[in-house]
Amino acid sequence: MDIGGGAIATLIVALLVIVIVLVTIAKAVRIVPQARTGIVERLGRYHRTLSPGLSLLVPYVDRLKPLVDMREQVVSFPPQPVITEDNLVVNIDSVIYFQVTDPKAAMYEIASPITGIEQLTVTTLRNVIGGMDLERTLTSREEINNALRGVLDEATGKWGIRVNRVELKAVDPPASVQDTMEKQMRAEREKRANILQAEGLKQSQILTAEGERQSAILRAEGDAQARVLRAQGEAEAIQKVFDAIHAGDADAQVLAYQYIQALPTIANGTANKVWVVPAELTKAMDHLGSAFLRPPGAAPTENALEPEAERPAVEG
Repeated sequence: MDIGGGAIATLIVALLVIVIVLVTIAKAVRIVPQARTGIVERLGRYHRTLSPGLSLLVPYVDRLKPLVDMREQVVSFPPQPVITEDNLVVNIDSVIYFQVTDPKAAMYEIASPITGIEQLTVTTLRNVIGGMDLERTLTSREEINNALRGVLDEATGKWGIRVNRVELKAVDPPASVQDTMEKQMRAEREKRANILQAEGLKQSQILTAEGERQSAILRAEGDAQARVLRAQGEAEAIQKVFDAIHAGDADAQVLAYQYIQALPTIANGTANKVWVVPAELTKAMDHLGSAFLRPPGAAPTENALEPEAERPAVEG
């Protein structure tokens, strides 16, 4: 029985030694993933920073702190109520993009970097928005982002953290203010629509008037050219008639006969009430009458060949 108890004790001791060796090896060999860093403390004090890869530690003397993520991180903060310069409360959602640049400072300079960045963002927002009215707050996001980034980057530099960007996701004014702004925007859109409609009507009227003016000018020019052409045609016709009369050597009887044929046309007008018959034409008419009344082969009388005085006007 004693031999069996000694063997069991030996076996237990051997197992304990094996476990201790395995634990010692596990504590001595550490693998750090890519984009991570490790802080090693020796006897409670900072010893060194482990880079990605395989590293060896002194078991039971060195202690590896939680790994630090060196990648850029994004943190979204819940809406924060902020009072503007014109005493309106707006809720602002913000997003912070930051990256750890010094793992030692990030581990020992601040206990909770995320909480520190959040509180610093809230206080900076209140300071920046407190100096702006609502309209400027809604339209100056880039200015607010730059102001936040400058303050946060300066404050987090000693923490080993670099703030790359600060973005405002939403700026929500009170519901009553939103309703008023919607009414104002709707009225502004209606105003612009009325202005555009009035401008269109004005342009339409201008174009219509311009077209009517051009049409009137063209009609007047056409009428003038038509009158000129008619006058030229009448002048050419009169000239041709005059040339034909001279070429035919028409005597007084022919002219008188033509005048008699034209009398109905002259008397047809409502304003043609009085006209003057020249003496030469009267004499020609007398000759024409004598020619029709005397017998064939009779010689004309002497009185018919004598010139007569100009007769008075004949009323129609």
